[in-house]
Amino acid sequence: MKTNNQQLAPLFLRLIIGYGFIAHGFVKLSRGPAGFEKLLTQTGVPLPHLTSWVVPFIELIGGLMIVAGAFTFFVAIPLIGTMLVAMLTIQLKFGFSSVNTIGLTPNGPKFGPPGYEINLLYIAGLISLMLSGAGKFSVDNRLINRQK
Repeated sequence: MKTNNQQLAPLFLRLIIGYGFIAHGFVKLSRGPAGFEKLLTQTGVPLPHLTSWVVPFIELIGGLMIVAGAFTFFVAIPLIGTMLVAMLTIQLKFGFSSVNTIGLTPNGPKFGPPGYEINLLYIAGLISLMLSGAGKFSVDNRLINRQK
């Protein structure tokens, strides 16, 4: 049986992972999918026009569902997919570190493109939620208890 502290762990994972996906999806939609489509075209992602619309909605809706802990196992799968594609098509060539300092200006450090560290952290967090479940404070838990 899990202790109360162990029941909190999935909640903290869900809140930060879900918020991250919500933020990324919202930015892509608010700036318009056309800019994201250009990036997808440059990186050789298939069907860039369709993908520029689908990915932001996967991130936004998937992020909301992760925060709520709703259908967590199944929602994590397409989110992991988006992270893998981003990592393999964009971040891999920039190395591991998510903070690539490339210079120092009078205003502070200048950063280059991020590496794949953040992608791996999102993937690891999502896999952890898939393996452990969404926790006590989740829609998934309520659905399971309702069936009992």
